[in-house]
Amino acid sequence: MPPSAPSTADSHDMIEVRGARENNLADVSVDIPKRRLTVFTGVSGSGKSSLVFGTIAAESRRLINETYSAFLQSFMPSLSRPDVDSLRNLTPAIVVDQERMGVNSRSTVGTATDAYAMLRIVFSRLGTPHIGGPGAFSFNLAEGMCPTCEGLGRVSDLDVSAMVDVERSLNDGAILVPNFAVDSWYWQTIVGSGLFDPDVKLQDYTPEQWQDFLHKPATKIKMGSNNWTYEGLAVKVRRLYLSKDRESMQPHIRAFVDRAVAFTTCGDCDGSRLNAAARSVRVAGRTIVECAAMQISDLAEFLHGLDDPAVAPLVGNLRETVDSLVEIGLGHLSLDRESGTLSGGEAQRVKMVRHLGSSLSDVTYAFDEPTVGLHPHDIARMNDLLLRLREKGNTVLVVEHKPETIAIADHVVDLGPGAGTAGGRICYAGDVAGLRRADTRTGRHLDHRVALRERVRRPTGHLPVRGADLHNLRDVDVDLPLGVLTVVTGVAGSGKSSLIHGSLSGRAGVIVVDQSAIRGSRRSNPATWTGLLDPIRTAFAKANGVKAALFSANSEGACPTCKGIGLVYTDLAMMAGVASVCEDCEGRRYTAEVLTYRLRGRNISEVLAMSVTEAREFFPTGTARAVLDRLTDVGLGYLGLGQPLTTLSGGERQRLKLATHLAGDAATYVLDEPTTGLHLADVDQLLALLDRLVDAGNTVIVIEHHQAVMAHADWIVDLGPGAGHDGGRVVFTGTPADLVAHGATLTARHLRGYVNR
Repeated sequence: MPPSAPSTADSHDMIEVRGARENNLADVSVDIPKRRLTVFTGVSGSGKSSLVFGTIAAESRRLINETYSAFLQSFMPSLSRPDVDSLRNLTPAIVVDQERMGVNSRSTVGTATDAYAMLRIVFSRLGTPHIGGPGAFSFNLAEGMCPTCEGLGRVSDLDVSAMVDVERSLNDGAILVPNFAVDSWYWQTIVGSGLFDPDVKLQDYTPEQWQDFLHKPATKIKMGSNNWTYEGLAVKVRRLYLSKDRESMQPHIRAFVDRAVAFTTCGDCDGSRLNAAARSVRVAGRTIVECAAMQISDLAEFLHGLDDPAVAPLVGNLRETVDSLVEIGLGHLSLDRESGTLSGGEAQRVKMVRHLGSSLSDVTYAFDEPTVGLHPHDIARMNDLLLRLREKGNTVLVVEHKPETIAIADHVVDLGPGAGTAGGRICYAGDVAGLRRADTRTGRHLDHRVALRERVRRPTGHLPVRGADLHNLRDVDVDLPLGVLTVVTGVAGSGKSSLIHGSLSGRAGVIVVDQSAIRGSRRSNPATWTGLLDPIRTAFAKANGVKAALFSANSEGACPTCKGIGLVYTDLAMMAGVASVCEDCEGRRYTAEVLTYRLRGRNISEVLAMSVTEAREFFPTGTARAVLDRLTDVGLGYLGLGQPLTTLSGGERQRLKLATHLAGDAATYVLDEPTTGLHLADVDQLLALLDRLVDAGNTVIVIEHHQAVMAHADWIVDLGPGAGHDGGRVVFTGTPADLVAHGATLTARHLRGYVNR
C-alpha cells in the first residue's frame, strides 16, 4: 500500500518552488509533495524539463557541490544558480535521464549495474580451479584482462594507406593524419628526428627506415641543445587517437579513425576480454564468460539454481538485480553488452535498476520519459518500479506523456498551456481525477482514443524481406506493403529494429529517419541544419545592401572572441570543460557592426532567438516560410531557430530530420518511434502528417509502441512473442481491425483494451 498522504500542516513535506524563471518558466510557484510520485505533463516545450531538471534537480546538485571543500570544488564544473526566487525543503537529487551511458568500451551492462562485480565475487569463492580473488575475473584489471587486447575484446589494425601517401615525401605532405600537416608540431618532431630525408618519397625508404617511421617506440633524440621524444607514426596515432572514446573526438578526427582503423575480435580471448586463467574457472558447469554472454533472463534462471550457503546473501542481491533487469524489459540483454550500444530508453532503465538496489532513502529521483521505447506490456512493469522507488521513502518526479504512467501518479503538475513563450505556467496541480475534470490540453486528451480506420488503404505493391537473421531474427520472411502506413510493433527486444533497419537501410528509395545524434559542431542549430539560414541571410543582405556572408556566425560576421558560438569554452585538463557567455558579444554571436543591420526592425541575433512559430509570422512567404511550415508540421513550432542541436532530444532530432526530407521526391520513409517526446494532443498532429505523406504517394513504415499509431495504421507487423531468443518471429501481419478481432499476441491484448476502453 502507498504511504498515507502528506499533511498540509507540515510544510516540510513539500518541495516549495517560488518564482521559477528558467528558460520559458513564467515566474512559476508550486508545491510538490515529498515521498510521493509526481508526474509533470504538458506539450513539448511547455517547461516541464525546465522545472524538474533545470530548476529543482539543478539547485539540489549545486547545493550538494557546495558542501565539498574548496579544493575539491576546484576540480568540479561550476554550476550556476537556477533563475528562481526560492527553493525550500530540497533533498539530494538523482537525475535518471535518457543520455547514453558514455561510449567507454570498458563499460558494460554488467559493470554499470554492479551485477558483474557480484558475479566476479561468486566465481572467486565457488569457482574451480581457484585462481584468486574477484580481481582475477576483471577485464579492467591487469590480473584478469587478456594481455593481447588489454581487456577490450578486440584489437585494432591501422590501414597505412589511409595514414600516408607513399608517393609523396614528408615535405610534400605524405602524412594524411589530422594535425600532422607540413610544418605542424607533430610533423616537425618526425622531420627533426634526423632519421629521414624529408625530400625522399616514402616508397623509397629502406625497410629499416619504414619500420622506424611507423613503429619505432618512444625514443629520446638529441637535436642540438634540445632533447625530444620521437615515436613512430603508428605508435603516435594509437596513443593520440585510439586510446580515446570515439564520441569525445572532434568530427574530423572521428572521420579519420573511421577510415583508418579496423577493429577485429581478439583471437586470443575470442572477444571475452579475459585471460586464459579466468576463462578456465567454472561454477555449476559454467564459466564467467558464458554467464556474462547469456541472455539476462537465462542468467536469472542459472542464479536461482545456486544455493551454496557460502555466498547466499551475495547471490540473493545478484538475483534481485538480474530479476529487476528482466522485470523492466531488459531480459534480452546480456551483462557483456557494451553500455554505449544501448538506446536512450534502455540506458535509462539500466540506471534505474542500479538505484533500485540502493540503500539510500528520502532521495529525489527525476526521470525523463522512462516509458520511451517500451511496449504497453512493459510500461506496466516500469510503473511498478517507479512505485517501488516511492515506497522506499523517496520523492519521484517523472516527466511523462503516457496516460498509463500519468494514471499511477499521486500528484500531477500540468504545464502550458502552449510551448515556448506560450507556455511556462502551471495549468493544473492536483490528483489524476482532478486532471480529468480540468479544462487543460492534457486533461482533455487523457482519455482520448484514436479509432480504428473504417477503410484501410490498399497497397500499390510490396517490399519483400527474405531470410532476415540479424541478431535474434529467426530467418524471417515478410512482405511490407507499399503506398500505405505500416506499423511494426512488439515488446522491447523482439527484433523490430533488427528487421527494419537491418533489412531496409541502404535500399534505393528508402529514407531512414531515426533518433541518432545529428552530425555537426556545437555551432549547428535548426536554422543552419535545415538550410533556413540561407534565405534569412539573403533577406538581411538585400534589406541592408551588404554581403550575405556577414549574417553567418560561421563566416565574416562572427564575433572574433567566441568565433560565432556565443560561448567561450575553457577546456581544463583535470575536470569537465566550462562554457561561459562571451563577454564581447554577450552571447549574440555577431560583431557589433552586424547587429546594427535590421530586417523589419529586428537584427539577425533577434531573429535567431525566435521560435519556429514566431518566425512563421515574421516570414509570411517565400523559401523561409516553406521550411518553417515543415518544422511546424512535425510538431517543432516551439523550437528556437538558433538553439544548439546538442540540446535536442532524440524525438526532436528525428522530427527535425523528417522536416528536411518532406520537400523531396516520393520515397519509403522509415521512422523509429516518432511519438517519442510528443504530448497526447500532438500525436493527432503526427498522425495527420503521416497521412499526408502516404496520400502524397509515399510509403511510411513506423516502428512504434503507441496504441494510437497502431490503431491508425493500414497494416501491422507484430514481432515476438517475447524478447531476445524468445522473440525474432513475425507473430501477426494484417490490419489493426484483424489484430483486435482475432489476435492472440501481447500487442493484440493491449490494442484491444485501448480501442474498446
